[in-house]
Amino acid sequence: MIVQFDSTETAEILMFAETAKLLLDIIGKESTARGVITQPEMREAAARLQAAVDASRQAAAAEPEDEDAEARPKEVIVGLSQRAWPLIDMLQRTAHSGPEAHVVWRAASDF
Repeated sequence: MIVQFDSTETAEILMFAETAKLLLDIIGKESTARGVITQPEMREAAARLQAAVDASRQAAAAEPEDEDAEARPKEVIVGLSQRAWPLIDMLQRTAHSGPEAHVVWRAASDF
């Protein structure tokens, strides 16, 4: 299922429900078919996402190097930072707008 995020200030973002659920869980929102992040909530939501990204980067950096890693083909891994960045950017840009600014999401059903 696809979840669409819309902002009063930026272009829409589309993401799979699994990713949207992860990001909404981080900012403390339920994965309902429709929802809103109000202007007063945006800075805190962006900060929570950024903190989660920073923590995941630190955890990845702390993992020991695999001696055989150079011999194996590199696997492309899409991490939390790549998944969260579009929403962080949307929240930060929309937060700088007026008091009526908001971000909404919608999906076919709760996810």
